[in-house]
Amino acid sequence: MSTELLAAARAWAADDPHDGDRAEIEALVAAGGTAELAARFSGPLAFGTAGLRGPLRAGPAGMNAAVVTRAAAGLARHLLDEGSAGAGVVIGFDARRRSDEFARVSADVLAGAGFAVRVLPRPLPTPVLAFAVRRLGCAAGVMVTASHNPPDDNGYKVYLDEGAQLVPPADRRIEAAIAAVGPLREVPRSDRWETLGEEALTDYVAAVVRALDPERVPAADRAALRVAYTAMHGVGASTTRLVFAASGFAEPVGVPEQDSPDPRFPTVAFPNPEEPGAVDLLVALAARSGADVAIAQDPDADRCSVVVGDRQLTGDEVGALLADWLLRRGVRGTYAASLVSGSLMHALATAHGVRTAETPTGFKWIVRAGTDADPLVYGYEEALGYAVAPDVVRDKDGISAALAVALLAAELKASGRTLTDRLDELAREHGLFATGQLSVRVEDLALIADAMARLRAAPPAALLGRPVEPADLAEADPPVDAVRLLGDGVRVIVRPSGTEPKLKAYLETVVPVHEDAGLIAARGRGADELDQLRAEMSAALGL
Repeated sequence: MSTELLAAARAWAADDPHDGDRAEIEALVAAGGTAELAARFSGPLAFGTAGLRGPLRAGPAGMNAAVVTRAAAGLARHLLDEGSAGAGVVIGFDARRRSDEFARVSADVLAGAGFAVRVLPRPLPTPVLAFAVRRLGCAAGVMVTASHNPPDDNGYKVYLDEGAQLVPPADRRIEAAIAAVGPLREVPRSDRWETLGEEALTDYVAAVVRALDPERVPAADRAALRVAYTAMHGVGASTTRLVFAASGFAEPVGVPEQDSPDPRFPTVAFPNPEEPGAVDLLVALAARSGADVAIAQDPDADRCSVVVGDRQLTGDEVGALLADWLLRRGVRGTYAASLVSGSLMHALATAHGVRTAETPTGFKWIVRAGTDADPLVYGYEEALGYAVAPDVVRDKDGISAALAVALLAAELKASGRTLTDRLDELAREHGLFATGQLSVRVEDLALIADAMARLRAAPPAALLGRPVEPADLAEADPPVDAVRLLGDGVRVIVRPSGTEPKLKAYLETVVPVHEDAGLIAARGRGADELDQLRAEMSAALGL
């Protein structure tokens, strides 16, 4: 073990305020755990645009009491520097291991810095916290959650006064403030903070119901819809049921093994509705119960997945369905989607004469896409994130999205149709927008940089036999580490993943639906063209 590593570990342990975390480092030092200590002291967790996220373990490269203390102290310093001394800060937490502890640590530190701190009363969904920031007039909000990450992770998500995720330069300023925090024993702490009652949750439920106006769907049609549901061992079940009940729906039938919070996530390999097998129990329940639609949320309920029969809809399909539903309701303003999402939403909005916007990836950008003349009224991202009521929650919200899906499904059922029937109708009218991905996981991150450099230096001149124009989005405002290839009915976006060691290519082809061939032929052609795009992009990237 190097002298520098040993000294760093001992210094960290001496300053660690948590007995268990301190003992963890001391045990590794005593055992000579060089490799493990090297991993834990490889550098601090990066404070990204949504805050911190990482494995639960002692040391600067993990989520633990010391790291959370530093994060809270850095956030306090930033807020003080911005002139928010004494302002309110609201803190929420999910049901993951140590989430409640990290919420209390944050409350103590922020209260010690003079802020009026309020903590949500129990584990609640991320959208409730995002709502509470503006509802309570706070300068900031903190949500302790790792969303759909593996069971051994946790995270620390920060919202500022507008109730939206951070954008540069605030994230870099907070990161710098965290780095400047001195010895933890000198960080002021106070237990003079308030635990909220049910008011934030009650107000959130009322605001969601008011925004989506379920009374526009006849009461009998709402009552007739059968919904299967899973919270995926997360915290969304009780809030989702409150929203459904207040909207006149029958109570969704929950997957019993997944209905209550469980930080082990025992029935899924990975608690993300997008992952293979994650919704198998939901699909089985929907079949047993005769459900018209099945809905899955991720563990902090900010994402929503939809299943009809045994078909799990893609994020782009749900994104287009919800946009179409709002447009037919006469909702006008800006309809926004990230650049990696499909193009059908833009075609639908354009057909209605409504403004659209394409943003960099992430809801931090989507929720800022509106203008004074055309405020944001809807936003989505293909990774199962939807903002159907951005005046209520300025972030993705899997609970309001679930309600919107149910209202749409109830309307369609009343006329003998389903969500997939409506997708077919849209395909006949606008063409079949087939979307997919090429995702390459690497061990060496240099391979991703090499592949992006190769693509920028020699982009393909044609895809699917059609000319394409390349655009380096690193030159856009704001800059994005991505390359777009755009041609007639074909589009590819290539970018490194922001959370995993992966290079991703987002693929899209638009196939006309001819009356003589129909949808079956169009789907077959779309699938074939996506396969061809994967092969062509694999060759172009050299991976």
